[in-house]
Amino acid sequence: MTAIDWLLDSDPAIRWQVMRDVLHQPADVVNAERAKVATDGWGARLLALQAADGRWGGRSWSNDYTDTFHSLELLRRFGLDPASAPARHATDLVQEHVIWKGGAPVPTPWDDHRFFEGEVEPCINGNVVASGAYFGVDMTPVVDRLLGEQLSDGGWNCEVENGATVSSFGTTINVLEGLLEYERAAEATGGAGKARPARLRGEAYLLERGLLRRKSTGEIIDPRWLEFAFPTWWHYDVLRGLDHLRAAGHDRGDDRLAEAVAVVERNREPDGRWPLQRAYEGESLFEMERVGEPSRWITLIAMRVLDWFGSAS
Repeated sequence: MTAIDWLLDSDPAIRWQVMRDVLHQPADVVNAERAKVATDGWGARLLALQAADGRWGGRSWSNDYTDTFHSLELLRRFGLDPASAPARHATDLVQEHVIWKGGAPVPTPWDDHRFFEGEVEPCINGNVVASGAYFGVDMTPVVDRLLGEQLSDGGWNCEVENGATVSSFGTTINVLEGLLEYERAAEATGGAGKARPARLRGEAYLLERGLLRRKSTGEIIDPRWLEFAFPTWWHYDVLRGLDHLRAAGHDRGDDRLAEAVAVVERNREPDGRWPLQRAYEGESLFEMERVGEPSRWITLIAMRVLDWFGSAS
């Protein structure tokens, strides 16, 4: 069985993205497969776990991955069609009922904020913007806050209130993904332009460091970024950075991508598949893949990155 056949012999959430991003099949064929995310496999299973009060796991956010925040992120990464009836129902429940209270161990000023109004940390708000914009919620107020929090080096950092003065890759990638989803959603209304300059500055922050090295010394910032996880949650790795730039339509001829792409190629096994190399500590609603075993998620993302870069074999 080839790696492509192996990917297609899987969950609809993976199959439709392989058909779109790797095989480049016609839109009607891709959309027919995408529709199954709501009714079969992981997507249907996750939708069924939403309570009548709109929450997953009884919480808006937590340090584990069983809550509303992380469940919406997974549905977005699964590619649940935001125009579908199940997606609209799930989003409406969140909008109507879910507030931030209960996400933190002590009371906070944003406890009574509705979920899609966001809270205060840009790493969290970037993800909230991504999920809200993807599912059709107007996220302009939260985007405005993020634009005002961009640091002079071009990125963002959740630890500014604790004294941080430079950006972090983890916070920045979450904000960038949120701004990109907001731009896509706002194209129809002409509001996309306000976020684009900030997004490009944030991407430049990553690219100036080759997606993995310190600008000051050239050293690799964190060796863990060379190992790939899915879901990544708030964490950064080289593959996540590349996949964002692919989705954003960045110039694939940019020489600053080369080392990061080489990391992706180096992680490929002889059989053409990529393993799941890392899983982040925390309880999940269900297990999709195991560390050390071949990963359909990582293989899909790596293949589409290499296809975009022009290095697919």
